[in-house]
Amino acid sequence: MKPFTYLRARTVEEALAAHAERPGSSYLGGGTNLVDLMKLGVSRPTALIDVSALPLDTVEESPDGSLRVGATVRNSDLAAHPLVRDRHPVLSEALLAGASGQLRNVATTGGNLLQRTRCTYFQDPDKPCNKREPGTGCAARDGVHRDHAVLGHSAHCIATHPSDMAVALAALDAQVELSGADGRRTVPVADFHRLPGDRPDLDTELRPGELITAVLLPPHAAGRRSAYRKARDRASYAFALASVAVVVDVEDSVVRHARIAFGGIAPRPWRALRAERALEGGPSTDAAFTAAVDAELSAAEPLRDNKYKVRLAHNLACDVLRRLAGPQPPA
Repeated sequence: MKPFTYLRARTVEEALAAHAERPGSSYLGGGTNLVDLMKLGVSRPTALIDVSALPLDTVEESPDGSLRVGATVRNSDLAAHPLVRDRHPVLSEALLAGASGQLRNVATTGGNLLQRTRCTYFQDPDKPCNKREPGTGCAARDGVHRDHAVLGHSAHCIATHPSDMAVALAALDAQVELSGADGRRTVPVADFHRLPGDRPDLDTELRPGELITAVLLPPHAAGRRSAYRKARDRASYAFALASVAVVVDVEDSVVRHARIAFGGIAPRPWRALRAERALEGGPSTDAAFTAAVDAELSAAEPLRDNKYKVRLAHNLACDVLRRLAGPQPPA
């Protein structure tokens, strides 16, 4: 491992200043992904600025019912939070579907959003990878790509984003709060992660030195139901082959509101905008669900070994839509 400097910040301002003073430094939260990448030689920061002690470890409710989730809130605590479980079950379910209990106890909200792809070529410094080293090529295209993207990929990268939580947040229209040298700003979670294009090394819309300080959840609207469904190779501690987060409001058999996000099939959480537009204002029928999801996945460009993902994602989405659009349980 390359030698590095370690500092622990106590305030956001202290963390930003420490990062600015040390070119090549990285912020450290739970470290469940970054430390692994450092051990592999994929990430080689000159300094680690520990932000785990920042006062960003609470879930706060605003008068309008929105929630501000601090960046250092642990995944296990967020999944178990009563307001999250009651109002946004899709988020709780997504968090519980990710990693193991031990990792969820350490991993943070901000770090979950910033985790990098689990593509085996990215994690192996001896293999060509444009995401790790631009211009070297994408070994996965002609190699082992069963787990890789069918939507949003490019000639330069076909890796998928691994987060379950980010998929649920995209479907909830959540915002990421960022702090940097130019002050504070927010970015929709659905736009926070970049598609690879010709710069797959740029994962997110973070500006140099910016720090995630919170995730903002909008107020819960009465009548909306949500769920997360994930298909994986084994029952626990495995990344999604395909997953779906759905938030829907059905009244008098008409879809009044629909938000759908896919995981495991694209380089970022994939908001199914075409499917949402097809569903809203229409009937809550199997035929309508199938047509809407088909319209979304018609843009898929699967590779040699991952064509199965298109059908898998379709079946997951339609199943969750049918379940949520059915009669609501008694209050």
